[in-house]
Amino acid sequence: MQIQAEHATTPLVCTISHADCTLLASRPWRCRGRFHSGAAVRADDRVVCRGRGQAALWAVRAIRASLASMAMLSEASRPGRPPTIGVDQVEAVVIATLEEVPKNATHWSRKSMAEHSGLSKSTVGRIWRKFQLKPHLTDTFKLSTDPFFVDKVYDVVGLYFNPPEGAVALSVDEKSQIQALDRSRPVLPMMPAMPERRTHDYVRHELTTLFAAFDVAAGEVISPLHRRHRAAEFKKFLIRIDKEVPGHLQIHLICDNYGTHKTPAIRTWLSKHPRFHVHFTPTGSSWINQVERWFGFLADQKIRRGAHKNVQVLEADIRAWIKDWNADPKPFVWTKSAEEILESLAHFCRWISGAGH
Repeated sequence: MQIQAEHATTPLVCTISHADCTLLASRPWRCRGRFHSGAAVRADDRVVCRGRGQAALWAVRAIRASLASMAMLSEASRPGRPPTIGVDQVEAVVIATLEEVPKNATHWSRKSMAEHSGLSKSTVGRIWRKFQLKPHLTDTFKLSTDPFFVDKVYDVVGLYFNPPEGAVALSVDEKSQIQALDRSRPVLPMMPAMPERRTHDYVRHELTTLFAAFDVAAGEVISPLHRRHRAAEFKKFLIRIDKEVPGHLQIHLICDNYGTHKTPAIRTWLSKHPRFHVHFTPTGSSWINQVERWFGFLADQKIRRGAHKNVQVLEADIRAWIKDWNADPKPFVWTKSAEEILESLAHFCRWISGAGH
């Protein structure tokens, strides 16, 4: 720090570093037991002491003492007792969590890991949070065994990004066995500090099946309901698509490998209607079919929490929901290219290599 003074009656100027200026500006400092208000931190990294004579000298000394004490605190170790849990103990907990299982259990709990490691339950919990380990959670995955997986991914994703001109791409599937369920008691409405409540038991009624063709470009849906789920109903569904799509457009259907889509009757019908082009998704890869996301919206918003006294009421609710959707359709935006999907899958396979897959 450099102190400059022309004579005793002029302000004293302390030239300090920019970091020290920022530090002084961010916290008060004391001069003889009182907060000193006669100093100002300027933009040119100088502290101007506006007091005169001895007061200014005391201000300069206070600044010097403040910076020295701050430097000592920054260089000294933090206060408090030294850590009692060693790195080896932390490593042992992490390795045991990842590579071992407790006796008579499928996964670790804080209690069982504390008994195994000799640490407290709270310490085990802190270690798990630090390393983002959650032994109580589990998830599922599925790898497609389709030998033409790569070709089908390129085919379907190519339709999403670059649909052919003069054609419509329809994502097709069925939501089968939608059951009309009625609660054994009326649903209690939501109130302040209390969620909506319903009985855990219910009364089962009849089933229905929703066939849906989701326009990937416009978001509109062609969706008849049938009580049965056979090739005959799927053929009726194709006939309805043929009627509702303008005749000058080619139709590209994206559908899964369900047996009703490949029966001789369906193949014969498709051969007589050459404007239909079928693109099958890879086996076990329904996630690539956009209509599945649309089924998810329907289930979340209308079916899962609904109460229906019979299948007719259920079908009426579904039709009303679809009518509202088509009044303001919203297409989905596909973001991942085929290369990104395959690279993500390859990374996952490398990650689980050696796990028996």
